[in-house]
Amino acid sequence: MRRSNLPAELNRFVGRAAEQAELARLLGESRLVTVVGVGGVGKTRLALRAAAGAQKRYGDDVRLAELAPLRDPDLVEHALVEALGLTDHTLRAPREVLLEHLAERRLLLVLDGFEHLVESCAPLVRELLAHAPGLTVLAVGRRPLRVAGEAVFTLAPMAEEDAVTLLAERAAEAGAPVVHAHDSVRELCRRLDGIPLALELAAGRLPLLSVEQMLCRLDDRFRLLTLGTRGALPRHQTLRTAIGWSHELCTPEERLLWARLSVFAGPFDLEAVEYVCGGPELSSDRILDLLGDLLAQSLVAREDTPAGPGYRILDTVAAYGAEWLAALGDTERLRRRHRDWYMGLATWCELEWFSPRQAEVAARTDAALPNLRAALDLCLELPEDAHLAQHLAGTLWFAWVGCGRLSEGRHWLERAVALESGHEEARLKALWVLGYVSILQGDGTAAVAALHECGERARASRNALAEAYATHRMGCLALLSDDMPRAEELIGRALDAYRELGELNSNVLMGQVELAMARAFGGDLEGAVAICREVREVCEERGERWTRAYALYVLAFSAWTRGAYVEARKLLAECVTINHTFRDLVGLVLAIELLALVTMSEGDPAEAAVLQGATVPVWDTVGIQLFGSGSFNGPRTLCEQLAGEALGAESYAAAFRAGRGLSLDAVVERVLAHRLVPADGGPAGAVAHAAPRPFRTARSAAVPGTRKPAGSPTGKGGEAAG
Repeated sequence: MRRSNLPAELNRFVGRAAEQAELARLLGESRLVTVVGVGGVGKTRLALRAAAGAQKRYGDDVRLAELAPLRDPDLVEHALVEALGLTDHTLRAPREVLLEHLAERRLLLVLDGFEHLVESCAPLVRELLAHAPGLTVLAVGRRPLRVAGEAVFTLAPMAEEDAVTLLAERAAEAGAPVVHAHDSVRELCRRLDGIPLALELAAGRLPLLSVEQMLCRLDDRFRLLTLGTRGALPRHQTLRTAIGWSHELCTPEERLLWARLSVFAGPFDLEAVEYVCGGPELSSDRILDLLGDLLAQSLVAREDTPAGPGYRILDTVAAYGAEWLAALGDTERLRRRHRDWYMGLATWCELEWFSPRQAEVAARTDAALPNLRAALDLCLELPEDAHLAQHLAGTLWFAWVGCGRLSEGRHWLERAVALESGHEEARLKALWVLGYVSILQGDGTAAVAALHECGERARASRNALAEAYATHRMGCLALLSDDMPRAEELIGRALDAYRELGELNSNVLMGQVELAMARAFGGDLEGAVAICREVREVCEERGERWTRAYALYVLAFSAWTRGAYVEARKLLAECVTINHTFRDLVGLVLAIELLALVTMSEGDPAEAAVLQGATVPVWDTVGIQLFGSGSFNGPRTLCEQLAGEALGAESYAAAFRAGRGLSLDAVVERVLAHRLVPADGGPAGAVAHAAPRPFRTARSAAVPGTRKPAGSPTGKGGEAAG
């Protein structure tokens, strides 16, 4: 599995041989290297080139964190957690998660576009480097971090020969006539100071204008724009002139679209541009052609995402467009249109989450996350929009809970509910979602506070649906607290209310699965199986996969108790695939632990111990002490006992350590590659256990799997160890 998220180069890297060698040398000698230089000089491209060249040294463990789209300094740590591919469900601060993850790893972290967040980035980088001796940071920005031990590499403009080559190659890509290295071309490269962005902008115009025509226009633009930036550094003047000149060459409609595109953060799609940027002065049916024109001029870049093709406006270009938008007095209106579009997208995603498009929804949400953050920021900035902040943060429950973003979700939800909006329905939704997130983080105190307020206010405002959600989540808290009678009573009451109100979605189906778990842990496994089979049928009809995974978990447990290990493994393999796709670590770790027990029952205690060890890093992020249900932890406890007795302490510990060292991707790959055991019950030497009682609560102190209930089938291959 690839542990690097570096993007592939889309065209040939030109020149910079000396710079590449020097940067490689610095990376070999210093743990913090910062590439600085004027905007557009090629800092990011060179840094990514150097990072790609260093992959072997770091075992391909090279990660890129793009910080330019962030506006909130408090989200820097969240962005790094996401860039490292981590998902943490605990109450720990993201910084603590980063420190633990990086403590014993050898990794190269590329921080791109930090300059506007330097006050947050500098102390974070300092602390990470101090506590993670195997970490090297390659930072890219317009100024140094000023952290002890920092090696600063100032990137100069390109040498003339490299600049001419770059201009010629990019012009050829744009479909221009062949550019030869004659005096006019060299003059153009010198006048653009060898800045790659300026050269690429010029190359984009060569199909339309000759080099001589551009030199004439460039003369005019230099004089015009330098007058407005007399105190700026010469290279800043040059870049601004190049962009301003490109802006001047655009048609009025292209300029207007350029300015309006500046409100986007991160990638965006065509539909978003048509809504946000369209209007009386710029009709929607012109957007496609105009966007194509800006793309052809290298002012907008195409960016393919898992959700499909998208676009991104270059940061420097966006900053120039934002100035023009402000000069037009249209910034706030465009930011509101941007917010409205992404609120609409979030609403659509919530509805489509309960459909066959669930995986597409997860991908679209992931791609849209920078813009969703920008929309939330705007809602929280304006007191009159507090209800919109509450509505949006609550609507995105599926992204926080179903797609492994509990920590960030809580960040937005707590900020939203701290505001008085005057819109009770929006506040109630944010409250029950906050309670749900807090439960899964193991913070019962915060969960009770949010859900109690939600229930009280819902009853006062006669909002039966919000009251049902609050009751449901209180039942979920009871389930994780091993209070099965109360869990069954509360969840059952909520399900009755849902039926009466006609509510059916993933939350309702999850309530049915949670009711099944309460019954299974309380001793009624047959009743639990009946519920989960019904849920599985509904999921198949609706194309719902996230809740289906939890139903499969219960059905797999039932299969294991019957000694049907092939069936259990098949169900759990699908469960693991779904949970890994959606980054749902709670469901994933529970499935792997039950799979370890199945593996033990099949007669492979060594592999079971490996899987046991592999769950430890996952539990570290979920919070084993906080998510400490005796019922849910039953498979782990039993497997540890049986495998330990089968292998002996020393062999068990060695296999456990081997599993603990595996990455999550490697664990999932290992699980899915495992051959299914024969249908007759297992391979030679399988340890077949008499079907145990369903796991009891922690209060019962009964160890599941150690005793055969009356009437259960006789196990094959002998009694279980212990």
